[in-house]
Amino acid sequence: MRIRTDDEVYRVDAVWLGPPKATFPWRARYVAWLIGIPTFFVVLGVERWAGWGFGFFSTAWAFVATIVITRLLTAKISHERPLGAVVAMAGRELNTPRERTTGTGGAVSASRIRVRAERPLPKHRRRRQYQHHGGPPGVAVQGAPRARRSRGTTARAGR
Repeated sequence: MRIRTDDEVYRVDAVWLGPPKATFPWRARYVAWLIGIPTFFVVLGVERWAGWGFGFFSTAWAFVATIVITRLLTAKISHERPLGAVVAMAGRELNTPRERTTGTGGAVSASRIRVRAERPLPKHRRRRQYQHHGGPPGVAVQGAPRARRSRGTTARAGR
């Protein structure tokens, strides 16, 4: 026994063929008209914004662009995925939270690290430079080696 599905009922497109006794030579679903007419006005607005004048050829190109855009959009719409679901899905996709690619700070941050334009000298060259080019007398030069204090006999006695 074969069980027939009800897919044929949903495959029938709700189409408007035009006025009675003067039908259009093409089939267009109601949803295509619902998408196509506002799309045409949006395309005309984009043309005006781009600086194209209003004329026969600009309107013809707007009509062609509207047909292409409408066909692309209606290819995503079916009885299983209606226009409302596609619009809701697009809205959720645009408003969903995204992963942040930049750091927002926290306990540890690199914002206070100083970056110098010149490369630092190695330690052995730094010492020599400071020894040869000492500052004014009586002022300790940063990085200069300090003299060791001699420990008295009391410090050695504890050992």
